[in-house]
Amino acid sequence: MRPDSSPGNLPAREHLPAGSAGTPVLDVVIPVYNEEKDLQPCVVRLHEHLKRTFPYAFRITVADNASTDTTPQVAARLESEIPEVRSFRLEQKGRGRALRTVWSASDAPILAYMDVDLSTDLNALLPLVAPLISGHSDLAIGSRLARSSRVVRGAKREFISRTYNLILRGSLQARFSDAQCGFKAIRRDVAQVLLPLIEDTGWFFDTEMLVLAERAGLRIHEVPVDWVDDPNSTVHIVKTATDDLKGVWRVGRALATGSLPLDRLARPFGDDPRDRDLTDVPKGLARQLVGFCVVGVLSTLFYLLLYSGFRSFSGSQIANALALLVSAVANTAANRRLTFGVRGRGSAVRHQAQGLVVFGIGLALTSGSLAALNAATSSPAHSTELAVLIAANLAATVLRFLLFRAWVFPDRRDETEASTVVASHNPSSPTYGTTTAHQQHPQQLPHQQHPHTPLPQRPNATAPQAPYTNYDHSQTNEFRAGEAADRTWGDATMQLQAVRPHDHDPRDTRDAR
Repeated sequence: MRPDSSPGNLPAREHLPAGSAGTPVLDVVIPVYNEEKDLQPCVVRLHEHLKRTFPYAFRITVADNASTDTTPQVAARLESEIPEVRSFRLEQKGRGRALRTVWSASDAPILAYMDVDLSTDLNALLPLVAPLISGHSDLAIGSRLARSSRVVRGAKREFISRTYNLILRGSLQARFSDAQCGFKAIRRDVAQVLLPLIEDTGWFFDTEMLVLAERAGLRIHEVPVDWVDDPNSTVHIVKTATDDLKGVWRVGRALATGSLPLDRLARPFGDDPRDRDLTDVPKGLARQLVGFCVVGVLSTLFYLLLYSGFRSFSGSQIANALALLVSAVANTAANRRLTFGVRGRGSAVRHQAQGLVVFGIGLALTSGSLAALNAATSSPAHSTELAVLIAANLAATVLRFLLFRAWVFPDRRDETEASTVVASHNPSSPTYGTTTAHQQHPQQLPHQQHPHTPLPQRPNATAPQAPYTNYDHSQTNEFRAGEAADRTWGDATMQLQAVRPHDHDPRDTRDAR
């Protein structure tokens, strides 16, 4: 296999990292707040479903975020009675905070969550995580708005849900169909890099995660679900909607200013090893065209206003040259930041100098057009001059974009590749953190020398579960909110393997179907 030479903090997607027999493949988190009545039926039903249908080892984690009723006692009892259940206690509210904390501490390669009311039919769980296990996708979401979904809920919630998703599409250009369905999963290697970029700790957490992932070019898989509304839901619709709109504004502003380091989430082009050495692949052409067109329209209007102003006290050639010079400087600065995403003052003078060369070409086209017009008629009308200049500027605009893209603001990632940290599957790589060998899970190290160990199958009821990374079960099950985000991430990445049809659990006596 050829080495992956593409920059970025994420390697190419491959099949689920193999782990030791005690490490769960899937960790399903159930965030709860004062759910003493619904928690036990939910966990029991989910556990029975996973034991019956999920072919790998799993864990169910109850994330109690500051409940004031007997929810912590119910969670502790479930943990003591069911080996695959763990409880997690936070002293601050916030679904996003609970998910960030538990996902940060989990050692499972696939992380998921679902609402405690189990509104989503559990038959969608395996289709949800399968694309992540196979390496096809980075995140997966359940969608209540897909064509084949079957949803039972009131008109009020239906209207709010669809309106919210229309807002996301219009303001943040989101392409996923359902941001708030409580049924999602993410690969752990993606979560390690994505979670530190998410600010929200409440209900907007899901939306922010999906928007950032989509903008970074990660693949989001959508699963149509059957969903039945819980009439006893404790969600405060007005407050949640207000917080979501504030989050939309905050994320939209961050994306517009380029303050989010989404390049940390870059993946190589193509997941086939033969595709990873491709060069000269166009990157962001559609987005650049849109940005260039917007800047071009505004620049043209600015240029025409300047020309009309200068024309009132000078000849057409002088007015054209002055207007084009001023608008060219503004156009280069706008395209540098908005179209091609160049930040900071580095090379700004060189870019402006190159932009002036492009300006000279545009000046030659427009001046030549004016000269031809004056040769055709001695005193052309002002409207005719403007029409000729618009046509000449359209021709100059096409040439300007090509020169900007190929010469002024070329993609220089290939030139800086030698100085860029390259993603790899080495556990010591900064891709996944700086955790040393003795800090990792003790059962991971031997397996890294044997990449062909089968994927971990579901253990029997007496098999011990692997503890959380950075978590001591001998102490009380409490975790300070946000602590996981401040400490060094553990590394659960191991050598990868292909799925073999004959991999199975010899203890499984169920008939093959």
